[in-house]
Amino acid sequence: MAPDPRPTLVKTAPLSQDAVAGFPLLSRERPPSVTDLLVRPLRPEDAASWRRLWAAYLDFYETSVPAETYDITFARLLHGGDPNMGCRLALSGGKVVGLVHFIFHRHCWRPENVCYLQDLYADPAMRGRGVGRALIEAVYAVADSRGTPSVYWLTQDSNETARQLYDRIGRPTPFVKYVRG
Repeated sequence: MAPDPRPTLVKTAPLSQDAVAGFPLLSRERPPSVTDLLVRPLRPEDAASWRRLWAAYLDFYETSVPAETYDITFARLLHGGDPNMGCRLALSGGKVVGLVHFIFHRHCWRPENVCYLQDLYADPAMRGRGVGRALIEAVYAVADSRGTPSVYWLTQDSNETARQLYDRIGRPTPFVKYVRG
């Protein structure tokens, strides 16, 4: 079953002072939450905006992919592409300001699929304003609609900005990732 292609309007509220305690990057100087945030599936006309954000994401991790990989990935992420892959974009003021990629796959420890949230990126000017949280919650909603309660993701241990959000909406695990040498 392909992810639901309907958009989701996300209403965000400013965080209370209690919620930002202990998170120095979420201080009083923090920009206000976005109030017009729309999270919706990727569309064919989003190619340039999506590519801009994904390239920035890859740059952040000091990597790149060939042009062909951009094209293949974009096609897979579109509704009707690969039914086990999806993308949601966050828009504010009609401008694409964030993206999230996710992949459903089988798991040996449970009968239902699990969902891997592979890539999450918010435009740097929009960070700390609810974009990342809204995108993660959109993945949770897609996973729930597919009967997939388990959603997981990875980040670098040094990515302190992202981890501030992740520590509020997820639970870290004790596992260490290894890759083929």
